[in-house]
Amino acid sequence: MRNTARWATTLGLAATAVCAPLSGTALASPGTAPSALYAPSALVLTVGHGESAIGATPVRAVTLACAPRPSGTHPDPVAACAELRGVEGDFSALTARSDVLCTKEYDPVVVTVDGVWQGRRISYEHGFSNECVKNAQSHSVFAF
Repeated sequence: MRNTARWATTLGLAATAVCAPLSGTALASPGTAPSALYAPSALVLTVGHGESAIGATPVRAVTLACAPRPSGTHPDPVAACAELRGVEGDFSALTARSDVLCTKEYDPVVVTVDGVWQGRRISYEHGFSNECVKNAQSHSVFAF
């Protein structure tokens, strides 16, 4: 009998722990989604000297979270998240800026991105001939 009472108490507490956060969703006002219902978007962006991530000398790394609101150690998370939303998180769709002129100096850098964009796993790597070309590839995403 003691085990039955213990199991009933345990199940009751477990049900409360699981269902309590869900009960708050019914209280959300019409037209707004509770912050617990967003698809996660959190990325780690790195840059290093070299032609590929394997063997590159790491220089810096930043974090970028875009949901529920832009944050992270990226210098401009608001602009970077807006730019990524514009290409639906497809880093290869970022277009080079036409207002930037770069030298033809060859000092290769490589950018890597790992994480999750709107619940979808992202892994991206791209090499650039120099730092200026990397910065010109996007308006804000790679400017760190």
